[in-house]
Amino acid sequence: MDILALDLGTSSVRGLVLDADAVPRPGALARRKVHLVTGDDGSGVLDGPRYLACLAECLDELAAAGHLRDVELVATSAQWHSMLPLGHDGTPLGPVLTWMDTRPEPVAGAAGPTDPDAFHHRTGAWWHRCYWTMRLPWVREHCGSPVARFAGLVEYALGELLDEAPMSVSMASGTGLLDLRLLEWDAEACELAGVRPEELPPLAPQRWRGRLRAEHTQRWPQLADARWAAPVGDGAASNVGSGCVDPSRAALTVGTSAAVRLVQALPAGAPLPPLPEELWRYRVDHEHVVTGAAYSSGGNLFAWAARELRLPSGAELEAALARTGRHLTLRANPRLGGDRPPGLAPAGSGELRGLSFGTTAVDILAVLMTELCRLMADDLALLEQGAGEPAEVVLGGGAMAASPWWRGAFVDALAPRPVRHQRNPEIGATGAALVALGRIAEAAGVSGIGRTDDRDTPNTVALRPPR
Repeated sequence: MDILALDLGTSSVRGLVLDADAVPRPGALARRKVHLVTGDDGSGVLDGPRYLACLAECLDELAAAGHLRDVELVATSAQWHSMLPLGHDGTPLGPVLTWMDTRPEPVAGAAGPTDPDAFHHRTGAWWHRCYWTMRLPWVREHCGSPVARFAGLVEYALGELLDEAPMSVSMASGTGLLDLRLLEWDAEACELAGVRPEELPPLAPQRWRGRLRAEHTQRWPQLADARWAAPVGDGAASNVGSGCVDPSRAALTVGTSAAVRLVQALPAGAPLPPLPEELWRYRVDHEHVVTGAAYSSGGNLFAWAARELRLPSGAELEAALARTGRHLTLRANPRLGGDRPPGLAPAGSGELRGLSFGTTAVDILAVLMTELCRLMADDLALLEQGAGEPAEVVLGGGAMAASPWWRGAFVDALAPRPVRHQRNPEIGATGAALVALGRIAEAAGVSGIGRTDDRDTPNTVALRPPR
């Protein structure tokens, strides 16, 4: 049996084929870049139909190369918080709002939760522009057409491909509308959002499986009998793919954005543990939750600096970073894209202080990267308070793979914690596959994790027995 793992990200959509042990098949990867449209007004949107076309192109490429012929299970990692309005026939009435969009604000006369602390504990979220509680009323006001229902990007895409596409509890938890204990739409959150349950996707039951629509089996006959698992939020999937599936090990992931997270077992119906007011909590699946903090800056910070500051690349850049040291007199605010919840800083909040005629472009990159390390280290300390002991940290994500210097900066910021590096660049897709297989606990033994300065650790995710 093979597994097709889809990763529906902000900057790209990817499809890769793994074997029954979630080990990638050599060469079985298709990727398409997607165009995220951002503006000075705080917009951050994607074109839904074009995104779906990119996903279809990935499936076409894998099918043409024969990689789909033994696929029996399809797993999906998808970006949390995305949202788009749909008409009665399922046609998008506007673009996809991504997590980067900071425009939504309360409509006139709107009030927040009656008890914000209880609301945060129950939903793991806040009344904030990132969540559907604030996004849906704002979109209705600006849409220009009556909205029949709302969906996330993954529900829209899979809704076009499958017989049905309910929303997984993992994706629903990222909307801010889900009661994390009862695993049902929260009445107060829906009232804040001005939405009725029938305007939201139905929630997928545990161990739900979907199937490709009959009209699509002609295009992808290899997937005619494959079962599709409920999607997993990208952050949760990244933790599982990094081997961070209990409170002894935290995942610090830097892709387009960045996050630090801890997973713990918590079955549906069990009382929710205390949640620090600065942290969010979502669902991995019906049996696990993930708690953490996220940042609008990550690999996009690196990409912006490389483009606008005309930096060198590769070994030349690494050598230049090493010469700067990590104790610069510069100070910076890396929030170029604004705050993720619960922060309210808008896009355009980045700052540099202490510039001199001796400041170089590499110095600017170094201080931006270092300040993000410090922010994440501070939030990890909050996570550890709930876990009861300092955690081992596993660095992961494409930006971590690209820069040994940045990995070293994280080691300094996170000291004295042990810090390791997961070299597998597809941790989201791998994690989604392991969730779909019901092998979350076994992910603690995932391989590919090595020293932060090790360039030669095998890029594999074969499973070892759990620690």
